[in-house]
Amino acid sequence: MNRWLNKEKAQIAEALMNELGSKKIPFVFIIDFLSNNPLIIPYSEIDSHNLYLEFPNFKHSPFQNDPLPDTINFSILHQDVKRYEDAFKVVQSSIKHGDSYLLNLTLPTPIATNLSLENLFTHSNARYKLLLKDTMVCFSPETFITISSEGRIESHPMKGTIDAAQRDAASRLREDPKEKAEHYTIVDLIRNDLTLVAEQVRVNRFAYITPIRARGKELLQMSSEISGVLPDDWYKTVGTILYKLLPAGSISGAPKEKTIEIILEAENYERGYYTGVAGYFDGKTLDSCVLIRYIEKTENGLLFKSGGGITINSNINTEWEELLQKIYVTVS
Repeated sequence: MNRWLNKEKAQIAEALMNELGSKKIPFVFIIDFLSNNPLIIPYSEIDSHNLYLEFPNFKHSPFQNDPLPDTINFSILHQDVKRYEDAFKVVQSSIKHGDSYLLNLTLPTPIATNLSLENLFTHSNARYKLLLKDTMVCFSPETFITISSEGRIESHPMKGTIDAAQRDAASRLREDPKEKAEHYTIVDLIRNDLTLVAEQVRVNRFAYITPIRARGKELLQMSSEISGVLPDDWYKTVGTILYKLLPAGSISGAPKEKTIEIILEAENYERGYYTGVAGYFDGKTLDSCVLIRYIEKTENGLLFKSGGGITINSNINTEWEELLQKIYVTVS
């Protein structure tokens, strides 16, 4: 178990998931970045926790008739460039000293919108959507892991982003030295992570391109598919499997242990559930996502948390622009 996770709470959450999994009792889970506040909820009790999800094959939502405002307002209130510059310098110094070679650097940005968290949950266009009432909403494109009833485990890490309007955008994304190195690194990290829990680990699809709508334009993101084979009775240790893979490699970096130490120093804020994971076990299969594209409700207003991977070849202006590009909502 990663030493940066809250060991006591992680052990309790892991044991509860293993117990529920052994009995094939359906449950949902949401685990924050450092496992300080994991929620493991048997499906029969979900209504009492104000947690709502819409996954490809699972939905628990009472907000289908939630109307949108006639005009949608969404804006960034303040861009803290100086804070990002300071964090970037810490990261680059650590990379140059050989302590990390890929680090996911993030920042909270104050936003204003006339959309409620319920609006965002109901009407966002995303593969995975999650709402923790009066706390946060997430509309994530990224799968963490899936597990089939036969024990096939898959991960689909996303690393590498470009504006689709650029000429030959897909080719440029695949061939950009920084983006390519970042993607190779994360695929290698996830492949190594999966070998901790599975056999026959392999990369099935490499560097495929997925379009994502963002702030009135389209982004392209680069993903890969990695799979392995679990024991037939994997469901008895479903919690152990999850915690061996946490925090997710795509939102931490490599090598994971030292990189997380640098993240905590450089970012100097609580990610909370942002970049954690959430999922659903139906008694036979498991589906889960990485909690990115994330808005948190605080006493001082809304924060949109976003970021991107930093390598030795990263340019601060390009990375800052990518962070801002990921601050968006797409509702319909």
